[in-house]
Formats: sequence, C-alpha cells, structure tokens
Amino acid sequence: MIPRLKKVQKIINPGLKKEKFLEEHNRLSPTNLKATIHLLSRFRIEKDSLFKDDTWSIDKLRMPFVNWLTSSDSKKGERK
Repeated sequence: MIPRLKKVQKIINPGLKKEKFLEEHNRLSPTNLKATIHLLSRFRIEKDSLFKDDTWSIDKLRMPFVNWLTSSDSKKGERK
C-alpha cells in the first residue's frame, strides 16, 4: 500500500508589514479610497479582533478595511 501524502497548504498572501499593506492597498484603490499610516493605525485599534499577530494580510484585511473606510467617519478631515 502506498502512503498518501498530506496536501501542503499553499500560502497565497503571507502577512505583510503595515507599510507594505498600505502600499498594496493604495496601488489597488481608486483615489477616494487611498489611505495613510494614521488610518491603518486607527483601523487596527478599532478592529483589533481581526488581528492575531502583527501581520497585515491583503487577502484577509483589505475588504474589512475598505468597508471600515466607507462606512465610518474614519477619513473625516483627511480626504484630499
């Protein structure tokens, strides 16, 4: 009998540092959804339950971040 190999889980987008997340988010976003480091810091404080460590996964955090940007007063006074 041939032993079966376990399928290795592929990491699509490993956790990024905050600065890299910001760079990637801004590259993918229209002008009205561009963010700053300050906004990311506020998002991290307000949505702490989304973070298990200090990594910023584009796959897991970008949509919650965009929803947070569009549904709150998070960018009030920061819009360009």
